[in-house]
Amino acid sequence: MAMPQDWAGGLESELDGQILPGRPEDPEMRESASIWLFEENGAFAFPRIGLEAQGAVWDRHRYDGNFAFPDGRILRLSKRAPTLPSDTGVLGAGGLRFECIEPFRKWRVRLDDEAYDSRVEEQIAGRFRVFADSEVDPALRKVPVKFDVEIEMATPGWTQDLRPDKLAGMTEAQRTDAGLMGFGWRVEHTFRGEGEFTVDGETRSFRAVGNRIHRQSVRPMGAFRGHCWQAAVFPDGRAFGYCAYPPREDGSTYNEGYIYQDGRMYAARATRIPFLRNVMPRGDDVSLELESELGITRIAGETTLGTFHVGNPGVNGMTNNQGGARYTWDDQSTYGMIERSSPAELCTIVG
Repeated sequence: MAMPQDWAGGLESELDGQILPGRPEDPEMRESASIWLFEENGAFAFPRIGLEAQGAVWDRHRYDGNFAFPDGRILRLSKRAPTLPSDTGVLGAGGLRFECIEPFRKWRVRLDDEAYDSRVEEQIAGRFRVFADSEVDPALRKVPVKFDVEIEMATPGWTQDLRPDKLAGMTEAQRTDAGLMGFGWRVEHTFRGEGEFTVDGETRSFRAVGNRIHRQSVRPMGAFRGHCWQAAVFPDGRAFGYCAYPPREDGSTYNEGYIYQDGRMYAARATRIPFLRNVMPRGDDVSLELESELGITRIAGETTLGTFHVGNPGVNGMTNNQGGARYTWDDQSTYGMIERSSPAELCTIVG
C-alpha cells in the first residue's frame, strides 16, 4: 500500500501557514515567499515574483517581479512598500500579497502594481537595471500589471531544515553552504495553478505550472560563489528539482535535489550542471542529469522566457539569470524554472 504523501516534507504541518507576526529580534532574520510561474503553453512567464521581509527593515518589505514573453519583451518591478498586516494570514507589501489557504497544499498570490517595460536584450546590455535600493532611469516606461492566481502543490515539499539543532556535526564548509541556503527552514514545491493576468489593458485567463518557495531563515551571503537551480513538473506528474553550487578546489560543494515519480520522492544529486556561461536571450542548452536510486535521469532543456541582471547587487555583483526553460523528459515536455548566477568574468555575452 502506498504511504500517505508528506506534503510538508518533514516540517511541522502548520509551519507553512505561520507568517511571522512582527519584527523578529534578529535583524538578519527574514521571511521570504516566491513563485516561478509559466503559462502551460509558454505564452508568458513570471520568472520570479518574490517578497523578502527582513527584520532590519520590517516596516517596508521589498518585493520584485519579473514578467517575460516569447518575443523578448520583459517587465520588471523592484521596490519597497509598507508592510501588510500579517494577522490576516498574508505575507505582503504594497501591491503584492501571498496568502496561505491550506498549509503545504494551496496558496493564492495577487499583484496589482506598475512595472517598467523593456526587452531582455536591453537587460543583457546593462541598459535596463531596476533594483529596489538603486536609482532607476526616470525615462523608462511604466505599464500597469495585475494578476491573481491560486496554486495547488503538485509534489510533496522538498525541504532544507537547517534550524540550530540540525547543524551539529557539520564541517565549516558544510555550515557555510548551509548558510547560503539559509539558517532556518525552507520548503519548495512544484505546482499547477489557474488565474487571470492583466497587461496592456487585456485580461486573460490562464492555466500554469511552476515552482514556489517559502522560507524563514538567516542567510549570510558573503561567501556566495554562484549557483544553478532548476525545477519543473511534467504533464504525467513526474517532476524534478535541484540546486548546486560550484565545487571548491577540493571538490566539495552543496548539490542536492529530488526526482518525483510514481508518487514517490527520490533523493538525487546533479551530475550534469549547466552553470551560467552564455548570456543570451534564449536557446542556451541547459540539459541536466540527476543521479538517484533510479539510476541516471537525463532531462533535455533549452532556455526561453528569460531575464538577466548583469552585476546584480543582490548576488555579490554577479551576473544572474532568472528565467524559464523548455524541458523534455522521455516523451514529455513542459516549461519550468532556471536560476543561475556566475562571476561576470566567467560569462560571455552571445549574440
